[in-house]
Parts: sequence; C-alpha cells; structure tokens
Amino acid sequence: MIHRLRLCLSLLALVALTHAAAAQTFPARPLRVIVPISVGSVTDVAARLMAQELQQRLGQTVVVLNKPGAAMVLGGSECAKSAPDGYALCLVSPDTMSFNPLTIPDLPYDPQKDFVPVIDMYHVVEGLIVRADLGPGSIADLRARATAEPGKLNFGTLGQRTTTDAFRQWLGEQWGASLGPVPYKGGSEVVNALLAGTIDVTKIGLGNLGGQFQGRNVKVLALTAAHRWQQLPDVPTFAEAGLGGFPGGPIYWGVVVPAHTPAAIATRLHDELAAILRGEKFTAFAAQNFLDPVAGSATDFAAFLKKDRENAAVLVDKYMKQ
Repeated sequence: MIHRLRLCLSLLALVALTHAAAAQTFPARPLRVIVPISVGSVTDVAARLMAQELQQRLGQTVVVLNKPGAAMVLGGSECAKSAPDGYALCLVSPDTMSFNPLTIPDLPYDPQKDFVPVIDMYHVVEGLIVRADLGPGSIADLRARATAEPGKLNFGTLGQRTTTDAFRQWLGEQWGASLGPVPYKGGSEVVNALLAGTIDVTKIGLGNLGGQFQGRNVKVLALTAAHRWQQLPDVPTFAEAGLGGFPGGPIYWGVVVPAHTPAAIATRLHDELAAILRGEKFTAFAAQNFLDPVAGSATDFAAFLKKDRENAAVLVDKYMKQ
C-alpha cells in the first residue's frame, strides 16, 4: 500500500515537473485560434486582430481557424478534441457554452468539463432598432403603437429557439402586445430586411449595421450596453428605457482552452490577451464596432459563465421548447 502511494506521488510530481517545463518553454511552435463562425463577421475580424497582436507578443505564428456551422457545435468539438497544451485557443459564445447543452441532444462536448475559461473578451452591444419610416422615436412610442395595433408590427429574428425570438416573446409579454416573428438565417439578412423595409423591428448587434444607423434608414431606440455609447449619446440603455428585466444574459465572446491545459500556460495566455484587449488598438476597434471589452480575470469569467448557463435555462424552459 505504501509502495503504491509513493508511486502515485512520484507520478504526480513527474506530471507537475512536465507541466512546469512546458510552461517555461511555451510557446515553442505556432498556435491556433479556433473561431466557430465564418470569415468576415465582426467577431472574426476581432479574432484576427487579437491573433495578430498575440503573435507579436509571443514571437510565434498565430493562425485563425474558422469552423462555422451547426450552431457553433463544430467549433466547440474542434476545441474539445484539441491537445491540452495551450496551442489551441477557442472562441466561445452563449451558444457554445450555455444553449447548446440545453437544446442539442448528444452534444459532442461538455462545456463544463472539456474547457478551461481563460478570459471574457467582450460583450456585443445590441440595439432595439426600427426602420426609420415606421415613426416611433422612442421605446414608449413603439410600445404605444404595438399595443394600439396588435399583431401589425413584425420582428426580425434568427429563427425559433434563438435568443432574438425569446426576446420578441418576452417583449410581447411585457407590453401585452403581439409582435409577429420573421425568421432569418443570419444577422446580415436581418439588417438587409430592416433596411429594405421588410421588417419593422429587430434586436441585433449594432456592429452588423456598418454605420447605417447614422443615416435615415433605421432608428436605434435603445442599447443593451451598461452605459451610453459615444457614437449614439442620445440613445438610452435598455435599463434606462425600462427593458432591463429580460432574463437572458449579454451576447458575449470569450476564450477557453481544452481541459487539463497546464495552469501556468492558461495564466500566461490570459495575461497576454488581457493586455491586448485593454490596449489602444483593440479598444479603438471595439468602440467603432459596438463591442464592450471586459478582459477580467479567469475566475470572473468562470463565474459569469455559470450565471449565463442559469439564464439560458430560464429562456429555454420558457421560450424555446415549442
């Protein structure tokens, strides 16, 4: 028994020494950043900016690998099966971490067991937006019209069992109104429909608008940000506009690594990424594209993910089972 105990302790010591040695020499080869969406989106561009700066800081090539599709399952699966050595950094979102485990049977990864949180990159600033010729100039105006003309206004969503459709349902409940759903496959399609006048209202990341909010095509009535935004100083936050009670969390993007990645390497990655996300280049990009950098500790990110899973469970139970 004593011999077995000594053997186990020796093995643990050997593993610890191996991890320490790996951390001291890290990185010794190129790294990958796994992005679970297609090339060209704001998040993809943000990932490439982050990768470029990380490459300069680490002195190693950092390659962005796009794995879009299947509600971000492909990206999550690629991350989970990657070696736990710090050479695979994985971008994750509420779909990857909170909703997929609740809505997709036989999910090929477990976000709580297969990943180690590294850093919360940023929260996406969304807007409740109407087409400008619709008329409402405020949330109060929109609510009055929605209740006066039940079922007449429609709401662009990303389809059934998505957070945009859950918000549509919740908003209708709060106002005692009916907003008809019009589903689309992606954010760019929703924006095009809004600009074309096909839909009346939507809630979507303002980075998708590409500056259109500065013209006369659409009007932003409220923002999901914690504070007013520099480009739209007269637009209230959701909390200021009385929409702060939605049970869903913010749309976020963060970085995780595969489970069992040495703690020293995960900490090194966190510190490098935090410096990038707080740096002048990234913060300028974020402000222009309505992204609110977080860049807190790994512990804070883990706590945030736990709360986000709880919020997702509420939304799925109430709005996503039909």
